[in-house]
Amino acid sequence: MVGIVIQARMGSHRLPGKILMDLEGKVLLNHILSRLGRISYPVKIVIATSNRKQDDKVELFCRKQNICCFRGDEQNVLKRYYDCAVKYRFDTIIRMTGDNPFPDIEELDRLIIYHLEEKLDFSENFSVLPIGVGMEIMSYSALKKSFGHASLPKHFEHPDEYILDHLMEFRHGTLSVASEKNRPDVRLTVDTVEDFEKACYILQHTHAAYVTTQRAIELSDIYERDRK
Repeated sequence: MVGIVIQARMGSHRLPGKILMDLEGKVLLNHILSRLGRISYPVKIVIATSNRKQDDKVELFCRKQNICCFRGDEQNVLKRYYDCAVKYRFDTIIRMTGDNPFPDIEELDRLIIYHLEEKLDFSENFSVLPIGVGMEIMSYSALKKSFGHASLPKHFEHPDEYILDHLMEFRHGTLSVASEKNRPDVRLTVDTVEDFEKACYILQHTHAAYVTTQRAIELSDIYERDRK
């Protein structure tokens, strides 16, 4: 089974509670879920949060949205992903984060097909798309190996750090994107107040239900230019 695991918690240091902040009439997590409603490939979506009291709000949100919620270790995100994959019996795990309101669903569909057809352990497009737009996919076996061999503190902070440190041990690939989307210099994530304000600007100046990556890049460039 292919699972999308969205890591999300209330305890952000730079922008606490951002995942449930109102972003132009809809909380940030709902923007992500709305966009995932366009995915073509059959997947199971799980929001993976921490077992801390403050993240009871995330579990309540999931119940209201009828979305699966998994709770695990706050600091050991690798373990949270591994335990989540075991519980739901995922053989393919798509990693997303709860602070990216503009994931490119067209590119996600392409990445899933690429990952499965090429029989990869790890694939990604986040290195060629704007920050916050791309994703990564790992096989259960790669995640299990990471969990069993991780040794450095950074390996436990994200589910992909061990893999990235030992890429040659895995079948891996990066899926290229169209040139107009190939803008890894553009920030379309929400990690700071400034990021949040930019996201609001993009949504305010878009007159379509779905903000394309090209349009988000265009508006980001305008926003950054006008700030100077």
